Amino acid sequence: MTLPDDKSLLLVDDDKPFLTRLARAMETRGFEVRFADTVAEGVAEVTRQPPAFAVVDLRLGDGNGLDVIEALHARRPEARVVVLTGYGNIATAVTAVKLGAIDYLAKPADADAVYGALLSEKHDRTALPENPMSADRVRWEHIQRVYELCNRNVSETARRLNMHRRTLQRILAKRAPK
Repeated sequence: MTLPDDKSLLLVDDDKPFLTRLARAMETRGFEVRFADTVAEGVAEVTRQPPAFAVVDLRLGDGNGLDVIEALHARRPEARVVVLTGYGNIATAVTAVKLGAIDYLAKPADADAVYGALLSEKHDRTALPENPMSADRVRWEHIQRVYELCNRNVSETARRLNMHRRTLQRILAKRAPK
């Protein structure tokens, strides 16, 4: 794997220690790193100078990282974006890919995995999981899929799932079950 001529990389994550470690690791691998820790800063960086590569966390303090991916794809469609999150689910993975992401990694991911995902070829395939999803995970995935179909509107999602809005908010705030 070799880096192309444009080595600009934008890291968007609200976990400062992780962001600092990943930035340092990517710089040693040849990237020219810029970073942001909010959606607003990420979109501003994309608007100022769209990078060739990006690693974006989904859950940020001021919103959803999908907004950063959407802004980057609008400004630079060929940019290679990797989504990184501790709240992974199929619905957001599908949405991220539709918006232009090339891969979706669950935290904690090491720098080698991120580097490999950024520079992977389109024909590379991920191995199938050994264990099927648990019933709790299937429920979580269904809730997330409906949430994405409702454009991340909690009230509408709760109505469609026949669930109390506050209960849904608690479920969405938790990490995905295994």
